[in-house]
Amino acid sequence: MNALTQPRLSLEAYLAWENEQPEKHEFHRGEIFAMVGARRVHGRVQGNLSRELGVLLKGSPCQVFVDGMKVQIGDDTILYPDIFVTCDKADLRTDLIFRAPTLVVEVLSPSTQAYDRSAKFALYRRIPALREYILVDPDTRRVEAFRRGADGLWVLHDMSETDTLVAASIDARVAMADVFDGIDPPADAAV
Repeated sequence: MNALTQPRLSLEAYLAWENEQPEKHEFHRGEIFAMVGARRVHGRVQGNLSRELGVLLKGSPCQVFVDGMKVQIGDDTILYPDIFVTCDKADLRTDLIFRAPTLVVEVLSPSTQAYDRSAKFALYRRIPALREYILVDPDTRRVEAFRRGADGLWVLHDMSETDTLVAASIDARVAMADVFDGIDPPADAAV
């Protein structure tokens, strides 16, 4: 992701500026990064998964949110996750900025995959409440979850060859068929 060419901003200046913009921009240490438009498959997976998680969380103390919502990390970062779940009481009362997601899901695209897997994941790991980070690739149908263990270490759980996406942090299971509903199988998939 490329930073927009402009002077470095404080978090407060960024928030005032961002709330007036028609497009979304992420913020990290004074720099602003334009969000790219999503492809149909990205939107489809995001819609499918947010709907399924919403149904599973109905009546629980947790709620699912989608990409238009800001997550603040420390005093220097604002990100827009594709999907996140929070069970935090302060988060569930906020209108604009969330700070304690339990689960973050990023739907990968060719242009953002490297960033989502590396720098963005490093930023998310700074959130004390975060227990799970799931990456969903609609092109290859790979699904990988990184879960924080009791020792604080993150462990990869590859669900790509299974028929169920497991979001252990919120005790949720979603059939892969539902995650990828409406998306053609990869061209190299066996018929």
